[in-house]
Amino acid sequence: MKNKNISTFIGFDNEYHESKIIVFGAPFDGTTSFRPGTRFAPEVMRRESYGLETYSPYLEKDLENYNVFDGGDLEFSFGNPKSTLDSIYKYTQKILKDDKVPFMVGGEHLVSYGTIKAVYEKYPDLHVIHLDAHADLRDDYMGEKFSHASVIRRCWDFLGDGKIYQFGIRSGNKEEFLWAKDHTYMEKFGIDTLVETIEKLNDVPVYITIDLDILDPSIFSGTGTPEPGGLTFTEIIKGIKEFEKLNIVGGDIVELSPNYDISGVSTATACKVLREVILTMV
Repeated sequence: MKNKNISTFIGFDNEYHESKIIVFGAPFDGTTSFRPGTRFAPEVMRRESYGLETYSPYLEKDLENYNVFDGGDLEFSFGNPKSTLDSIYKYTQKILKDDKVPFMVGGEHLVSYGTIKAVYEKYPDLHVIHLDAHADLRDDYMGEKFSHASVIRRCWDFLGDGKIYQFGIRSGNKEEFLWAKDHTYMEKFGIDTLVETIEKLNDVPVYITIDLDILDPSIFSGTGTPEPGGLTFTEIIKGIKEFEKLNIVGGDIVELSPNYDISGVSTATACKVLREVILTMV
């Protein structure tokens, strides 16, 4: 795969063969239950990322010193979640077969399923760190098993107990919270126990999935289901810095819906989160 993209994320303009980390977009929001629009996130983030620097003063690293490839956006069949997930799964398989690390930019949260499934098949001892406002543990949403509201439950189907660690959760139905007590680790409202969790996981393969609505809507209003009471930007950056201690074998950020924040602040925030997470992985 040669990089023929006219537009790339800032600092992600290297060639596929020379890059260890492969970033790609998954512009899909076909199961969004409230406000759609996350399909536009990867394209808008690429353009707005040039408002940032490649250097992170938080991590004291510069993207210019590392090789990261932007594979562009995958093309999906509109209105077909299972076909979409299959496309993501196969593209991720290709990345893993080439001994590289996939990182996806959504899109709604359901897209994480395709990547996590492929990564799990290469790393059967995979553990998932899930940052989100929502539990995403419904067994179905209005009869649909594959939904952004059930994505973590669908991942549990193959990961099993003791492999999913959830942080910042502050929304879900009663059954989700009761179910989590027996099947996942969940810290409600914050990330205070993230550091000790990372210390326990430093010897195992880890996938990071960040639903950006974990952030408080006062600083991140550009999302489909805003939930008051979230993290500040400073808090999430402190958490992301701890990722350097992990063996990250895949990851994603999802649920920016840029058109709901015409100021562009939410998009800028998403771009900065992306930069920081990638710099913990290089």
